[in-house]
Amino acid sequence: MPEDEGDALYQAALGLEVEGPLLEVGSYCGKSAVYLGAAARSQGRLLFALDHHRGSEENQAGWEHHEADLVDPELNKMDTLPVFRRTIHDAGLEGTVVALVGDSPAVAASWKTPLAFLFIDGGHGHEPAHRDYEGWLPSLAIGGVLAIHDVFPDPADGGRPPYEIYCRAIESGSFAETGHQGSLRVLRRTRLGQ
Repeated sequence: MPEDEGDALYQAALGLEVEGPLLEVGSYCGKSAVYLGAAARSQGRLLFALDHHRGSEENQAGWEHHEADLVDPELNKMDTLPVFRRTIHDAGLEGTVVALVGDSPAVAASWKTPLAFLFIDGGHGHEPAHRDYEGWLPSLAIGGVLAIHDVFPDPADGGRPPYEIYCRAIESGSFAETGHQGSLRVLRRTRLGQ
C-alpha cells in the first residue's frame, strides 16, 4: 500500500460516527493494519485484522507478486503471520489490533458484532472478492465506512474484482462515496442493502 493511500485509509478511519470495532479483510504483513490500528487506538476501538496468512491467489509461487521469503520451508506454503505479528508489535499496537487467522467466509458467517469500519483488501480474484463483500457487508452498520483497496476503473491498471465490488456498492444505492486516493475508495453506508 502506497503511503498516500495508507494516510487516506487512516483519515477515513478517524472520527467514525457509529459505535463498533474496525475490521480489515486481508492483512498480509500488516502495513494497512498499522494505519487502521493507529486510528482505532486514537478512538479507544479495536481493529480485527482477518487473514488466513497463506497468501492470495496472486501471491503464490510462480506468480508475479510472489515473495519467496514468506514461504514456510517445512510446509512449502506462504506464511505471513510471523511478519504480521512482528509488524504489529513494532508499531506498539498489540493492545489494539486483534489478529483473526482464518477463512473470511467462515468467519463472516459467525460474526455478530456490528462494524463501524470495514476494509476489504483480501483475495482479488472474482470469487474471493465477491465473497468478502457479500459475507461482511451485513455486519457494517448504517453510517459505517466501507473502504476498498485496489479499485482500478481501467482494466489495464489492475484486476477487476475490487472495482466490481465497488460498483456493486455504488449501484446498490446504499453507499455514498466520501473520498478516494489512488486505488483506495471510501464510502459511507447510508442504508441497508447490498
